[in-house]
Amino acid sequence: VCLSIIVLIIQFLISPFVTDLTMKWFYKAKFDIELPEYLKNYVQAVCTKENMKYPKFGYIEDGAPNCFTYGHTKNNARIILTQGIFNILTPEEVMAAVGHELGHAVHYDMLFMTVAQLVPLVLYHLYRMFKNASNRRNSKNGSGSALLMLITYILYVITNYIVLWLSRTREYYADSYAIESTGNPNALASALVRIGYGLTTASTNTSRSTAGMNALGIFDSKSSKSLVITSYDNGTISREHIKNAMKWEQWNVWAKWFEFNSTHPLISKRLLAISKRSSEYNQEPFITFDLQKPESYVDDFLIECLINFAPAFFLVAGMMIWIFLTILDHPRESVMIIPATLLIATLCSLMKFFHKRPGKNFTKRTVRDLLGEVKVSEITAIPCELEGIVIGRGDPGNIFNEDMIIQDQTGIIFLDYKQPLFIMNMIFGIFQNKKMAGKPIKVRGWYRRSPVPYVEIKTYEVDGIKKTIFTYPVSIVLYTILIVIELFGLLISALM
Repeated sequence: VCLSIIVLIIQFLISPFVTDLTMKWFYKAKFDIELPEYLKNYVQAVCTKENMKYPKFGYIEDGAPNCFTYGHTKNNARIILTQGIFNILTPEEVMAAVGHELGHAVHYDMLFMTVAQLVPLVLYHLYRMFKNASNRRNSKNGSGSALLMLITYILYVITNYIVLWLSRTREYYADSYAIESTGNPNALASALVRIGYGLTTASTNTSRSTAGMNALGIFDSKSSKSLVITSYDNGTISREHIKNAMKWEQWNVWAKWFEFNSTHPLISKRLLAISKRSSEYNQEPFITFDLQKPESYVDDFLIECLINFAPAFFLVAGMMIWIFLTILDHPRESVMIIPATLLIATLCSLMKFFHKRPGKNFTKRTVRDLLGEVKVSEITAIPCELEGIVIGRGDPGNIFNEDMIIQDQTGIIFLDYKQPLFIMNMIFGIFQNKKMAGKPIKVRGWYRRSPVPYVEIKTYEVDGIKKTIFTYPVSIVLYTILIVIELFGLLISALM
């Protein structure tokens, strides 16, 4: 336990310096940048008020907007900004976005969350200690250790979720700090919409509309899928389009589940919390979600859970039946149950595969259309065709990232480039992805949310050349081979 705590403390102490190197080597970040005068003045005012050192700012030359902070305390905070932040946000929105990151630094969130993570860490090691003790058959206290093992594991799980809740709470505090330091809650809400989700119009200047990952810390930094969308309508944001994009988070059951397991609140909840404070600063509420839910969507959630867990369920059920038959000394039946169970589990897995990747009805859609879909999840996909311009990488600045962001006339969305072999993705990310920027692209794939919206690419066309992502056909071949082998095994066991 003590060793793990020491390791965590060492990681906390060296992590900013390691992250600095990561930003420089793999994201080509520059730390000797000159901020715009309006932003420099705002940051200096905050530093004077909070008696803190001026943060170290890094800049990534990537059109995808990204803004995040790291460090030990408020006096050695680093704030990373991408070119996209300045491209798509107004000066007021840029200050609000940076204000959110300053809020994390002022509130010592990096230190606070490190200390909070110590509790589940200690409980996990206590659980392992009691588990090892209970496994010693000669131990007189084996039953007592088993009970303590169960208690510590339950506490470990509970405290993990408490840490996630604390992290989500810190996001609201950071939003509040941005509101209070700028005196402009609607600028923060507008920045959150432009970066988090929204819509563009045909008249939008494409050079100002970019997308990226982990913007404003909206989603977990470990997540490889994210969406960033700008929202313009002759310079204003369409409230109806925003409410349309909020529907999935407000109505779909999966949204609540994802938030429960996330370090960040849903964007729609943050928008509504910010809007409640607009009147304090003599502003109209930025958004009021007044749409009526047409149905519960619980039935869709339950069906998707059934599809998702069916393969594991039949594997476990088959294992239990095999144990039961073995105990009853039915060798022939116990041998047959193995290939039969594997076959059923494989067929269920194949059903799940096709549910996530329907093979028909690839109709032409727009980003605006897709964002308004409620009956979509990681399990249920909508086949679609999109046409737009590649405007950046999914992880802005990451030289290894293979994913792309495209913009059509209505919005911007993340494209998941996923070949069957990891090395194929890496090669594309290093040698091809940078060349894609600015090129027209036609994409056929599957739109999903988990919780961020994205399209998994099936095929795409650039420079008049159609290219295929081989994950789908390779998976079909592997499933076919597996089913043939299992059928053969079932036949052999039946003849024994």
